[in-house]
Amino acid sequence: MLTANVLSSAPLIHVLSRLGIRQGLPAGTPTSPDEAREWSLNALAGRMVEVSSDTAGASLTAATSLVLEAQSNAEPAAWIEAGGASFYPPDVAASGVDLNGLIVVRADSTSKATRAADHLLRSGGFGLVVMDLSHDANLAMSVQSRLSGLANAHRCAVVCLTRKKSDDLSIGSLISIRGETAVERQSFDHYAWGIHVIKDKRRGPGWHHVGACRGPEGLH
Repeated sequence: MLTANVLSSAPLIHVLSRLGIRQGLPAGTPTSPDEAREWSLNALAGRMVEVSSDTAGASLTAATSLVLEAQSNAEPAAWIEAGGASFYPPDVAASGVDLNGLIVVRADSTSKATRAADHLLRSGGFGLVVMDLSHDANLAMSVQSRLSGLANAHRCAVVCLTRKKSDDLSIGSLISIRGETAVERQSFDHYAWGIHVIKDKRRGPGWHHVGACRGPEGLH
């Protein structure tokens, strides 16, 4: 899934190059045999994750890939939109996600979004909770501690989407993985998206994953 603002933005070839992502790679191509397991619902289960980018599209694509995986494994997923941030439903549906099976919560602030995440996590019924925090992303230590504890207790991946550059501060010290995303056009309607991990408390930073997707109809 790619959103309109990414497809109309400046070319991101050097961004991908800076992230160490090689051009022309097929979907899901890792840089070593075991790195393919890293960007997966199973690998992120029980962890707080931050996915950041200057623009929304690549981060949304990375998160949508996890939603699709969750639904394929019959794991309930929820998407919380904070502060007016939103995905474009037709794009998500075109990626294969069942919108009828995706819980979507709209909150008008980060604090309300984290309260919604708290309730969802306490239910123990979700394998994935995505929080699109947009620009207003500053989680208090107490909030981080509560959400990370619930994520760990219920084996749920909590993925926070933020808009920032790689040298900006993370939303909190309890984030277990932080990745930076970018996207590049490969051909007429095919795009490569990549996530480069700049923080990983379990394995260490530096690994990355590349996937492939198509652009929305009418925006090729």
